[in-house]
Amino acid sequence: MARRTGRRPGNPDTREAILAAARSAFAERGFDAASIRGIATAAGVDPALVHHYFGTKEDLFRATVDIPIDPAQLLPTVLGAGPDGAGERLVRAFLGVWDSPVGAAAVALLRSAVSNEWTARLMREFLVTQVLRRVLDHLDLDPAELPLRGSLVATQVIGLAMMRYVIRLEPVASADPETLVAAIGPTVQRYLTGDITGDLAG
Repeated sequence: MARRTGRRPGNPDTREAILAAARSAFAERGFDAASIRGIATAAGVDPALVHHYFGTKEDLFRATVDIPIDPAQLLPTVLGAGPDGAGERLVRAFLGVWDSPVGAAAVALLRSAVSNEWTARLMREFLVTQVLRRVLDHLDLDPAELPLRGSLVATQVIGLAMMRYVIRLEPVASADPETLVAAIGPTVQRYLTGDITGDLAG
């Protein structure tokens, strides 16, 4: 039987071609500016095939970053009870994922981001568009403050990840999660909803 010509057929090579095109698009243009159509064109496939393999653009982005969890499923737990206590709940949810078996993939990504600029770009986009934006959009905040607030929150949760899972600094590395929630949660809460005028002045 003669082989078909034209676009790539549906096979593992096609999936990898889509992922490679998506990595480039998300890293170079960011999540918002990248499009399924543009990624499909770069991969040499029909846009429908991208949706077939990966679903939505958010699903494709998670596959590109190799994050095994969907923040959209976790954040209602953080945000459902309102802004009060959101910092503590965010730290608790964060630790719940990273301390679980799927956390190994997140640790591997963090290690890679330290030494690889492309991975760092992807991780930055993931944090901003899939986590921090979702959290901050649910809070009644001055839009001008959102970038700084989100960045400050990231310093706490990514700093915690580095010390607990990569550098393994004691006693943080082996501390009970609730101990860390109690210690770090209030700081995250201030960055989310408190007065950061001193931070802005800096």
